[in-house]
Amino acid sequence: MSGKVKRFCFMLFGILLIGICVAAYRMSGFGVDPFTCMNLGISKFIHMQFGNWQLIVNVVLLVLVFFTVRHCIGLGTVVNMVCVGYIADFLCWVMEDVVHLEMNWGLKILMLAIGLLFASSGAAMYMVADMGIAPYDSVAFIIEKFTNGKIPFKYGRICSDVVVMLVGVGFCAASGNSIWMVVGLGTLLNSMFNGPLIQFFRGKFEKRLPKEN
Repeated sequence: MSGKVKRFCFMLFGILLIGICVAAYRMSGFGVDPFTCMNLGISKFIHMQFGNWQLIVNVVLLVLVFFTVRHCIGLGTVVNMVCVGYIADFLCWVMEDVVHLEMNWGLKILMLAIGLLFASSGAAMYMVADMGIAPYDSVAFIIEKFTNGKIPFKYGRICSDVVVMLVGVGFCAASGNSIWMVVGLGTLLNSMFNGPLIQFFRGKFEKRLPKEN
């Protein structure tokens, strides 16, 4: 398999894992990842489909990324923006409306574990593919750039995750819905550990997929 094909596969599989992660978090009942928390909270407040709203937010962030860390934009950016929200919507629809999966405590914990693992490993996989990353994933690089490296990626990611989590909680509460629909143990764990875990998995995947000259 050529290097370019392998990178393309890394990119696609990483984005698929992220879509599964978002769906797993939503089905676990332990809260979703921070970015999804914000988008779910706002989409419920304005009564818009989650996938449509997430696409709009990604377009706005993409403009910011274009003028700051343009090298983060590529094919993977577009695929992530378009696909992740709809992958999550589709998987939740299949499990809840077609399969009618009953979420007992064992399955809830399993979904939480899948969400935690796939959130970081999926992001790391498509980052090392170096074919462009999601606008939100670029935010930590923007923070790193404008602090001249004083706040590295893993801590910049923690900062951005905490902020968007709080925004999601605020909009969910304002819409009259229970905040536990979007935030929970999974959200808190993700906001604290996703950045460091992404950096950890990036190191592992880079050894399997060295950068091309």
